[in-house]
Amino acid sequence: MSSFRWFFPLALAAACIAPWPAHAATADASTCLNSAAAECFRSFTPPGAGGALHYYSSLDPDAAAGATAGPTKALIAMHGHSRDANKTFEATLRTVRDAGVLGDTLVVAPLFQVPTDKATAGRCTSPGLPAPQTGDLLWSCGSWLEGGRSASGSRIGSFAVMDALVADIAQRWPSLRTITIAGFSAGGQFVQRYAAFARNDAVTGKVAMRFVVADPSTWLYFDPVRPKLSPDGATVSGFAVPDAAACPEMNRWKYGTDDLPAHLGRSAEQARRQYALADIGYLEGALDSNDARGTAYRVLDKSCAAMAQGSFRLQRGLAYAQYDRTLLAPDKRREVVVVPGCAHDVACVFPSEAARATLIGPSR
Repeated sequence: MSSFRWFFPLALAAACIAPWPAHAATADASTCLNSAAAECFRSFTPPGAGGALHYYSSLDPDAAAGATAGPTKALIAMHGHSRDANKTFEATLRTVRDAGVLGDTLVVAPLFQVPTDKATAGRCTSPGLPAPQTGDLLWSCGSWLEGGRSASGSRIGSFAVMDALVADIAQRWPSLRTITIAGFSAGGQFVQRYAAFARNDAVTGKVAMRFVVADPSTWLYFDPVRPKLSPDGATVSGFAVPDAAACPEMNRWKYGTDDLPAHLGRSAEQARRQYALADIGYLEGALDSNDARGTAYRVLDKSCAAMAQGSFRLQRGLAYAQYDRTLLAPDKRREVVVVPGCAHDVACVFPSEAARATLIGPSR
């Protein structure tokens, strides 16, 4: 059964895998265990994609082939709307380092590229990000987070790219026993939806797949119900079917399962079944519950479909967890960890002591 866990200070107690292209510089072994240096930025071409995806990696994939031992865990961390893969990578490194498992855990942070002009116009860029290069797979500011097709190459979907990356990592590092895909903010939207549509057949039976959803703006509901919130938005009194005519997009993809894109390759029932069976954990910043500074309220989805899920990210997350435990997967234990002292900042949420166990997962 799902449960909620508030943390306070201690006082309160695939078959054909494309080769890894050579990268420009060779990193000192310790460099990529500490920062998102340029030499830690790798390139990967998914089979048939017609373009490359780039990502930061704590370990050199070129060294994997000759390794006699390797990591048993991989933690793939998805960036937010600003595509801050560098910041997300470093926050995840701190998480793993503080947990004392840096030597046993591969950390990867993909970057879904957007054309420079569109990234600037859509405010989906961050300082220090490498610019897209000729031959890169490209998306729009919002398409990658809902599995959308690339605007370049063979128009491969972003979920299919993640499938290929997971398969490649598992092949490169046969020592892996667990792969966790964790996403913050828009990355949380990506991971929450990807969990329902992932095709990880290439690694089934070889590694355990886990998903961690942190502070997303909106959620994918598998039923037409939405939460009945108290006047202050703090508690859920139940679920009801709202008047869909008042908000026609409420049950459409990406908020619901109506009008699913065909390239996702699953029916609504198949997606619901997979999500219900998946190993999923939830993280929420305790202060991500208003429009104050630090909550990234400017980029919070305020459409009618989003507002039907709650007023702010924390309220939406707690409501979805209640939906999950009540209607979706009542027999699954899916903890919701509310991280004290954090608003909407991956550098606060991910490295926190509260989030550590959810992100690292159990020993296998």
